[in-house]
Amino acid sequence: MMDIKEIKEPEEKRDIARQVLEALTDWFGIPEAREGYIEQSSALPFWAAFSEDGKVAGFICLSETGKDTAELHVLGVLQGYHRSGIGTQLFRVARDAAAGMGYSFLQVKTVKEGVYPEYDVTNRFYRSLGFKELEVFPDLWDRNNPCQIYVMYIGK
Repeated sequence: MMDIKEIKEPEEKRDIARQVLEALTDWFGIPEAREGYIEQSSALPFWAAFSEDGKVAGFICLSETGKDTAELHVLGVLQGYHRSGIGTQLFRVARDAAAGMGYSFLQVKTVKEGVYPEYDVTNRFYRSLGFKELEVFPDLWDRNNPCQIYVMYIGK
């Protein structure tokens, strides 16, 4: 089990997001988009996973997309920790926090399955958590990266 902590300080959020996202260029390879995630994360609800020796293993942050819906704005786990349950732990903390904030739904956006192998793994991960396919927007990001939106009911 990892130690999951809520991070409040914007600069600490930026540092953690940068450390993780710059190591995950297979998923966050567009520098401008990566910098956007890092900067946006500094103002959002944010949790980080730390190993027993205090090293950052991953993070997750939420954003509001509607009065009833929060989005998993960004989730990143360092590759050395993939398939160890850290992403699931981070998700559960964020899901419970979103429910506690009064949201009824969670959504997440990723690249549509079948486009890139890295994202096929990501799609399977989100479905394993209980997310359901809502819609694909072929041009939301660009034609090479069709946006798959998944949703999950978490409210009362």
